[in-house]
Amino acid sequence: MPTRVTTAQGDALPVPDDRLSKQVLNTSGLEAHWYRPPDPDPQSPHDRDAVYVVVTGQGEFVRGTVRVGFSTGDLQFSAKGESHCFVNHTPDTAVWAIFGLGA
Repeated sequence: MPTRVTTAQGDALPVPDDRLSKQVLNTSGLEAHWYRPPDPDPQSPHDRDAVYVVVTGQGEFVRGTVRVGFSTGDLQFSAKGESHCFVNHTPDTAVWAIFGLGA
């Protein structure tokens, strides 16, 4: 049974001290995490495609050799195995990280 999501705001979704994100949904085909990227953002390539929906904040998203600006409401994509991270972002940056089917 998937976790029920009741809010889109991070204050209601505290991230555990030993984690960088909080899983809020996990089904056989979809997984979602609340993520507040630290600076520097230590992400490494994932074993599946990822979509990031920016809830608050602004900065730059780097994927592979491409660097693009982002702000509240934007959507960023990182393909399976592609290096990516958030850089030069404001301290309030928070995103929904949504992952598709695993490898």
